[in-house]
Amino acid sequence: MPLKHPIFKHITNVVDSMGVEAYVVGGYVRDYYLRRPSSDIDVVVVGSGIAVAEELGKMLGTKVVVYKTYGTAMLRWKGIEIEFVGARKESYTPESRNPHVEPGTLEDDQRRRDFTINAMAWSVNGKNFGELVDPFGGMEDMDDCIIRTPCEPDTTFSDDPLRMMRAVRFASQLGFDIDDETFDGICRQAERIKIISKERIIVELNKILASPVPSIGLTLMHASGLLKYVLPELERMSGVERRGKHAHKDNFEHTMKVLDNLAKRSDNLWLRWAALLHDIGKPATKNYEPQHGWTFHQHEVVGSKMIPQIFRRMKLPMNEPMRYVQKMVFLHMRPIVLSEDLVTDSAVRRLLFEAGDDIEELMTLCEADITSGIDAKVQRYLRNFELVRSKMKDLEERDRVRNFQPPITGDIIMKTYNIAPCAIIGEIKEVIKNAILDGIIPNDYDAAYRLMEEEAKKRGLV
Repeated sequence: MPLKHPIFKHITNVVDSMGVEAYVVGGYVRDYYLRRPSSDIDVVVVGSGIAVAEELGKMLGTKVVVYKTYGTAMLRWKGIEIEFVGARKESYTPESRNPHVEPGTLEDDQRRRDFTINAMAWSVNGKNFGELVDPFGGMEDMDDCIIRTPCEPDTTFSDDPLRMMRAVRFASQLGFDIDDETFDGICRQAERIKIISKERIIVELNKILASPVPSIGLTLMHASGLLKYVLPELERMSGVERRGKHAHKDNFEHTMKVLDNLAKRSDNLWLRWAALLHDIGKPATKNYEPQHGWTFHQHEVVGSKMIPQIFRRMKLPMNEPMRYVQKMVFLHMRPIVLSEDLVTDSAVRRLLFEAGDDIEELMTLCEADITSGIDAKVQRYLRNFELVRSKMKDLEERDRVRNFQPPITGDIIMKTYNIAPCAIIGEIKEVIKNAILDGIIPNDYDAAYRLMEEEAKKRGLV
């Protein structure tokens, strides 16, 4: 029996006493059959949803929040949120995104929903309590793992273009396929995603990135034409250019592999964003050298400079998450270079200093970035990464360079030599910092103070 929660008996008592039909509809029904937890319940009333919510609120002694503009009401009870709305039908005119809304039947309400798997309903009336109402074959599509619109796809997506992102998101979250006609509708209507606010788009994009296999959603966005309107920088990474015997890999496909590799290792949304954008600077730095083939020199530097403009445009947080992603993109080549070359103490110290507390997540990103089809090559890189990790652990215990601040501050230099703020102070601090990172002096106050004195003499402060 699906309607086990005690709230449903209370709803039944209210709607039966008021003589109206009511149905649980949408995600709560879908997630029950998918065995996914859900704490949000949507109830459609053939009549006034607000009136039912207010009556239920009185019975439970719970506050009811009414949204008259939308004809909805919401209340919370014992950890769940229940929203009530009157059944309605909608019609759109081509020149307006705002629908003409009027009262309708349950089937009218189900028809206006985005996908068949979200249009299934259970009755909460006593006479047919728990009975499934499924006029558009949602259960069959659920069994077949299909995303399909209840009515003609172009109408569904033109009315609310965000539904195209939702189709892709559900495919990515659930591992479902998008029905051919539905997908063709997305392809035809893709450009209309431009009228949707970035705030609404980013909610769906973040859910795609948080899904078990994020590449499913992003590849569907690419194939349907949505990606070029949502993340054109990523779209430009697609394709292979060949000159003579030289061809570079498809950087979009490579990025999808990196993202999926990372998703197996980490649930950190912002680290997944870093994986998505780690090679974003490659199109701008692509260059052909006849002797060496295709190169992407400094793509990590160029890519890191692109992060703020992407985050600003997408209405993503411009504070710590943006700085984190920017740092990951900037540093993502450093451990790889270390694993290819002789691992020097100096290089590892600098990596620890620059990555700080994010060093483990940076190493996780770099390990995900190894996507060669040659297994021996992958294993060699991973073994070298273990060597880098071992060296980091040893140096961290010995030198304490992660997030370190040089023992000699600008204030100490100014007081020691009775000077005002000037460029010389920064020069001396930089020499001390580099000497510690290069292992020339230990990371302690006395050694740093002696080096300060030497540098001060060179600059005529003594």
